[in-house]
Amino acid sequence: MSHIPPVILGDEPGSFPHSVLAERHPAIIRQVRESFPYDPERHGALDALLENCTKGAVEPLAADAPDRSAWALWGAAEYTGRSWFDVPWLWSESWFYRRLLDAVGYFGPGPWQGIDPFRPVKLAELDSPETDEELAALDALDSRPVGDREAALLHGSLWGNRADLGFRLSDGDAESRAAVPGLVADDSAALWSLLDDADTLCVVADNAGRELVPDLLLIAHLLAHGRVRRAILHVKPYPYYVSDATTADVVDAVRRLTRAPGAAARYGREVWSAMADGRLAVRAHPFSCAPLPYEAMPDDLRAEFAEATLTVFKGDLNYRRLVGDRRWPPTTPFADVTAHFPGPVAALRTLKSDVITGLDEATEAALVAAEGQRWRTGGTHALIQVRGAE
Repeated sequence: MSHIPPVILGDEPGSFPHSVLAERHPAIIRQVRESFPYDPERHGALDALLENCTKGAVEPLAADAPDRSAWALWGAAEYTGRSWFDVPWLWSESWFYRRLLDAVGYFGPGPWQGIDPFRPVKLAELDSPETDEELAALDALDSRPVGDREAALLHGSLWGNRADLGFRLSDGDAESRAAVPGLVADDSAALWSLLDDADTLCVVADNAGRELVPDLLLIAHLLAHGRVRRAILHVKPYPYYVSDATTADVVDAVRRLTRAPGAAARYGREVWSAMADGRLAVRAHPFSCAPLPYEAMPDDLRAEFAEATLTVFKGDLNYRRLVGDRRWPPTTPFADVTAHFPGPVAALRTLKSDVITGLDEATEAALVAAEGQRWRTGGTHALIQVRGAE
C-alpha cells in the first residue's frame, strides 16, 4: 500500500483509547482486588500498578521474569521510561495485563501462582441464567434444515452470545421483526465456500464464557457434519484482557455444555470426543499474548496458519492484531491489510474499537450519518470479512 496510516496511541484526551487507559484499567484493578481475598503484599502491588499505569512510565520486568526476553523483543526495551499514553495503544493495553499478572503473583513463586484473577467473572457468566437460555435455544434448531442451523451457529459465534439471536439472524425477515444489530460487512457466502469439505480450520479464539461456547458449538457442528476434518483452536497461554480464553476456559466451557440438558449436551459430547481423538486440538502459542500485530508473527506460527484451509480470527482484539491497529480509512480493502497473512483468512468481529477496514463508501456514509463515530466502538454492529486464496 502506498500510504500506511499511523498506529493508534492513547494520548488524546477524550478518545476511546485514552479512556481505556485512564478509566477502564483502573476499574479493572478495582474489580480484581474485590474478586479474591488477596494479602497485603498483593494489595500493595495492585496499588502500585494503579499509580504507575495512570501517572508513571513503563518499567522493565523483573530480572527473573519468565518472559523477560520475549518482551524485550516485543518492545519493552524501546518503550521503557515512556508514558503508557505515548506508546502504541495495542502495546500499552497488553502491557497492562502482563503487569497485572505480576501484581497478583500469577507467575509466582508463591500461593497465588497460576490463579487466574479473572476466573470469578468468567465462571459467573458461564453459569448465568442467560447462558441457560442460550443453550436451551439449541433445541429449537434441531428441527431446522442444516443450512439454517449453520447460519444460526455462525451468527451465534459472531455476536459472541445469544444462540437464539443467531437463529433470528438466519431468518430473512428477522430485521423487520426485531431490533437486531446489523452487519456492516457480510462475506458469509465466501466463508461457507471455503468450508466445503475443508481439511483444517484454525479458529483464533476471543473471549471465554458466553463467547467461547458458541465458538465450540460451531466447531462441533462443522466436525460432525464433515464440513472440516480437523480444527485447531488457538487460545491464550495465560489470562489476558480480562476474559480472553485460556485452555482452562475451554475445559470449563466443554464441561458446561456436557452437563446441560437437551441438544447442548450433545454438542458438548462432540467437542469432548473431538478433543480426545485429535480432531480438535488446542494451541496456546506465546505470540497469542504478544502486543504486536500478526504481521510480526514468528515462523512456526506462520507455518501452521499456512497449512490451514481457513483461519478465522474471532473478536475485536484479534481483528486489531490481524489488520494492524492503525487509523485505516474504513474503505481500505480487507484483502490489502491482510495480504501479509499466509493463507485464507476470515474475521468474525463485533465492533468495539476504532479500527475498521473493508467497508464500501455507502455503508460508511450511512453509519456516520446515523451515529457519528459511535458505531465503531459501541458493540452494536458486527462484520464477517473473508480474504480467500490468492
